[in-house]
Amino acid sequence: MRSVVQLHPQSGAAALGPLAEGLAPADRARLGQALEFAEPLYAGQLLSTGEPTWAHALGLAGNLAAIGVDATGRMAGLLFAAPKHVEPEKIGEQFGAEIAALAAGVERLYQLRIATRSSPVEQNEVLRKMVLGMVEDVRVVLIRLASRTQTLRWFARNPSPERPVYARESLDIYSPLANRLGVAQLKWEMEDLSFRFLEPELYKRIAGMLDEKRVEREQYIARAIGMLSAELEGVGVKGELYGRPKHIYSIWNKMRTKSLDFSQLYDVRALRVIVPSVKDCYTALGVVHNLWQPVPKEFDDYISRPKGNLYQSLHTAVIGPEGKTVEVQIRTEEMHRHAEFGVAAHWRYKEKVRTSEAFEQKIAWLRELLAWRDEVADWASTTRKAQLDDTVYVLTPQGKVIDLPAGSTPIDFAYALHTDLGHRCRGARVDGHIVPLDTPLASGQRVEIVSAKSGGPSRDWLNAERGFVKSPRARAKIRQWFNAKAHAETVAAGRASVEKELKREGASHASLDTLAERLGFKKPDDLFIAVARDEVNLRQLQTAVRGSEAPAPQPTKVKQRAAPAKAGVLVVGGMDRLMTQLAKCCKPVPPDPIRGFVTRGKGVSVHREDCASLKRLAEHQPERLIDAQWGQGAGSYTVEMAVTATDRRGLLRDIGDALAREKINVTAVRTQSRDELAFMRFTFDVADLSQLKRAFAIVRELKGVIRVSRA
Repeated sequence: MRSVVQLHPQSGAAALGPLAEGLAPADRARLGQALEFAEPLYAGQLLSTGEPTWAHALGLAGNLAAIGVDATGRMAGLLFAAPKHVEPEKIGEQFGAEIAALAAGVERLYQLRIATRSSPVEQNEVLRKMVLGMVEDVRVVLIRLASRTQTLRWFARNPSPERPVYARESLDIYSPLANRLGVAQLKWEMEDLSFRFLEPELYKRIAGMLDEKRVEREQYIARAIGMLSAELEGVGVKGELYGRPKHIYSIWNKMRTKSLDFSQLYDVRALRVIVPSVKDCYTALGVVHNLWQPVPKEFDDYISRPKGNLYQSLHTAVIGPEGKTVEVQIRTEEMHRHAEFGVAAHWRYKEKVRTSEAFEQKIAWLRELLAWRDEVADWASTTRKAQLDDTVYVLTPQGKVIDLPAGSTPIDFAYALHTDLGHRCRGARVDGHIVPLDTPLASGQRVEIVSAKSGGPSRDWLNAERGFVKSPRARAKIRQWFNAKAHAETVAAGRASVEKELKREGASHASLDTLAERLGFKKPDDLFIAVARDEVNLRQLQTAVRGSEAPAPQPTKVKQRAAPAKAGVLVVGGMDRLMTQLAKCCKPVPPDPIRGFVTRGKGVSVHREDCASLKRLAEHQPERLIDAQWGQGAGSYTVEMAVTATDRRGLLRDIGDALAREKINVTAVRTQSRDELAFMRFTFDVADLSQLKRAFAIVRELKGVIRVSRA
């Protein structure tokens, strides 16, 4: 078991020995060059914590050596603060582009001022994703973890009011990352030091419960491994044995979460046995129970009865050497790989945090790289480009992390913070610099929105080709704003018409609620919309204002035989030769399902069955509804087509040409441009519904057309 190296400030030559452990001579020489470069660069320099930069660099590099990071990673660790003092180009010239890129990546992480004291669990999870998502090489994350461990050591020797802040951040962000990446040595030290700073009394109490120091516990584990290895060899079982003494924070966490007394913990010391086959698992279990006395009711067979996440292993607790309890886990290599890198990975059920499948796959992949780093010849090139390409993580000025789809812009960021801020967004500062609103954001950037006091979004933001908006949320909010604006304009236009008619009738003070009710509307706004859309004509409005109604028509005797219908003439069920007219509100066309409504003085108005105006009329005067059907023979019918399109030169001509090719006679056109959009209404005659559908289809295919519908 390799222990973490702790170095005291010394010259580069003296420090090289422990930092270069396990490296080839050529790599040792390169590491020595980095030491010689960094020592004078950091001379007299202090970090924001007050720790000397040179001492921090040595401790950081020692941590990287302890977890087996390659020479390039250790060199980048030594140069963690170099980008603050020299140009990146100089680092590249001296040590190569790869080390310069690693040092720059570390510097980017150091720029994060993460406010975690009051962050919820979900925000902490986003922060962890951000740390991984914003780097292209996993070694940058390892350097950051090694650096944070060294910072906590500095605080252990130099008390500071900042200790609780760094400790809380370490437990919330960096310790879980170390756990997920399988860097146990850094994980336990960060957790124990942070726990010591946050809960000093609890830390001392649990430390007092342990009857031995950590070094002594590690020595005990080594002796137990030796005894068990000899017994397994005696029965012909080949396997790998690992040991781990449980650290103080983990002990307290288990006592707290499971409401256990210290005496009830059987895994303060633990062994793990990895064997070739399932048969060997049970053989090894028998050896363990023969060697040491089992603790009753502390055996679990997760091989024959896997957990819900398919985790498999044998767990038992025994009274080991010197009468001390030891937990033993026994599994095959395949089970171990599944437990460490698959859906049963330890961190998932320990942390109980929901994450995306892509993020989990990335974590598993990174952990496998760490486990295999000694076996992969070109580990450095293999670890590149381990990015979460579908998400970027950016910071608010207050330090809150916002996750957005990759390619998102400051407009997406503004809408993610608040809808109203998105509407009023007029500019943005990224890392203190003004940028265009269509600038794609990158993870780690700090974004500040420049907003107007009032106003709304631009139509350009919805143009996909312009690239202003990426996120579905922002796009939906912009559409809602324009829909609400169009609705308000329609209501205002209808209100103006109603008020004008009231003034003409000398009834300016008439109740709008009463007027709307007389015309079959629940509220005045519904009436205004109907007036603006010509669904309520002036005669109907005048009649309602005056409050007078003509007597309802007397029932007409139903004749058994209807007169033959002329070509294109409507035949109304049960009534002969009634005057009919197509309703202007819905303009029915064969073969639309239709109904008739008996008006006062204008005969029968024929509507489509789904006409909104007909439904309102029917609610108040159902006795006036009659059945209707289309007559035989050809005829022409007037319809209106509403077109919404991006305003451009030649749009009206293109639509007219398209309709002419279908031999459609356009009788009227109304068009209005607003916010770079064109709103058009075409009135024309068609023979039937199929011709109308063809007209709609060809117009929809034209460049810039957004929506086509019957008016």
